[in-house]
Order: sequence, then C-alpha cells, then structure tokens
Amino acid sequence: MRRRDFIALAGGAAAWMSPARAQRPAMPVIGYLGSEAPEPYASRLDAFREGLAESGYVEGRNVSIAFRWAEGQYRRLPALAMDLVDRQVTVIVAPGGAEVALAAKSATATIPIVFEMGGDPIALGVVGSLSRPGGNLTGVSSLSVEVSSKRLEFMTELFPAAEIIAVAVNPTSPTSGSQMRTLQAAASSLRLQLRILNASTEQEFDAVFAAVPQMGAKGLVFTSDPYFAYRSQRLAELASRHGVPAITQARDFPMAGGLMSYGGDFRQSHRHTGIYAGRILKGEKPSNLPVQRVTKVELVINLKAATALGIPLPVPLLSSADVVIE
Repeated sequence: MRRRDFIALAGGAAAWMSPARAQRPAMPVIGYLGSEAPEPYASRLDAFREGLAESGYVEGRNVSIAFRWAEGQYRRLPALAMDLVDRQVTVIVAPGGAEVALAAKSATATIPIVFEMGGDPIALGVVGSLSRPGGNLTGVSSLSVEVSSKRLEFMTELFPAAEIIAVAVNPTSPTSGSQMRTLQAAASSLRLQLRILNASTEQEFDAVFAAVPQMGAKGLVFTSDPYFAYRSQRLAELASRHGVPAITQARDFPMAGGLMSYGGDFRQSHRHTGIYAGRILKGEKPSNLPVQRVTKVELVINLKAATALGIPLPVPLLSSADVVIE
C-alpha cells in the first residue's frame, strides 16, 4: 500500500470513530436538595455516599452530584428544587423531612425523586402506597416521628414523681399536629401535664430552655423535627447552660453533651437513600421500588451529662440503651 493511500485510510477511520466518541453518554447527575448547610449534613452525606457506592456509583468517577442548600430557610426549597429540574438532573435526592420531599414533588412529575423522612409519607401526601408508590417518588421512612411518645416515657423513668413535662415543638412542621396528639394521649395515660413550648427559629431556643424550670417542668422532650435534629450542638449547649434534662430524636444531641436521644437510625435511612438513587441510575423506576421502612430505633444516653445534672440513672433505663456515652 502506498503511503498516501494509508494516510487517507487512517483519516477515514478517524472520521468514522469521532461521532461514536461524541455519542458516549454523559455522566449522570444527582440533584441533592438539602434543607440546611453541608456541615450539619456531613455524617448523613457520608452514609448516603456509602449507599451510593454499594450500588456501584462513586461521586466524581461515574456520577456527579449537584448540591442545593436551603441554609435552614425552608421557604427556599421550592425554588432550589426547580433549579435542579431546570438543570435536568437524572434523579433528585430529597432527604431530611417532609418539607424537602414535598418541595421536590411540587417541582417535577417526571424526574425520579428519592426522599428520606421520619414521618408517614402516605399521611403527608408524598406517596399513595408504601408497597407500590407509583408516580416518580420513592424513598425511605424511619420511625422518628412515631416514637415521640416514647421519649416522654423515658423522661418519666428519670422522674417517676413528675407532674409536669415540657414539650418543644416546631409549629411549622407538617408532622407537629399528629405528634402533639400522640403526646397528649400518652401524657393522659401517664397522668402528666404537658407544657408546650413553640420554637421554629434558632433565636427562640434560649427562651425555651429558660422557661422549663420557671413552669415547674422536670424535663424537656423535643418532638421529631429536622430543624431540631440539625441543631443538636446548639441544643446541647443550652441544655447544659440552663441545667435542663432533655431528650431529642438525634444521637448528635447526646454526642454533643446533651442527656438523651431516641429516634430512628439516620445512618441506615440515608444509606438506603443512596442505594435507591443508584438503583434508579441503573434504570429501575421509582414506581416499582417500595418505600423502605427503617424500623431500627436507638436510645443514646450521656452519663457525663447525667452526672452534671445530678440525675441518677435507673438501671433498667441504662440497660435498655443502645449506646452509653461515658
């Protein structure tokens, strides 16, 4: 073959290969809609990435993630969700509560959505069925909201003679009404009086803790709410400063120096969210993926906090704890 013919043949092959190269599928993009900032989500993001890796996806290698953070301003969530839709992401991940899931749902009826929440997704209008969610949404639900009354019971184990217990509730939460009905029923059976303290902004936290001893309440029970959970460090600082025995849903609270927590295992729920996102990237439809129920709940107790508060911990309560921080 003459050299000129060889060059012409090679050039033709290159021209034939070029379009094939150009048609390679682009890296899929996960749109991650967060209600807070990256820092409070850090441990949950680690769990999400673990689940994603179990499905064969690693950020930066074969999938990219577009983050949108509401910085605690939940009214921004609908606009941030629409921004992800406009970007035409492959799947939207909406973790951290009903507010995030509902914002994503209102933004698109076609892009798959994987939610994560502590409430009942049927009661909240997110899906119509757990086994066959239908539409473009599926996800993971834990028992954090359903076990709010159990936190009240744990507080009475600490103070069996208590007549008054304070309850902190975020009135803007979609689950606040159902949780309060459950807590009032539990209080009635325990012959307790509840004192309700509303807090929907961080600026109100200090007043909540200051009010507990003033109203003669023995302790403070927090309802399940992402806004509280992501501010565990601040809540622990205030509980220590005011000398208030408190229990929240998030293990981050006793880890930061608070007394107790009881709620769903957020690492499991966020890991399952990552697994589902990966399965959808592989082509599965959210309508065919049943909503996962993470039924594990954990009681975490901080012994150092109990000592600082001067509270002797009953042996049965300690023995039932999943984690005891010494």
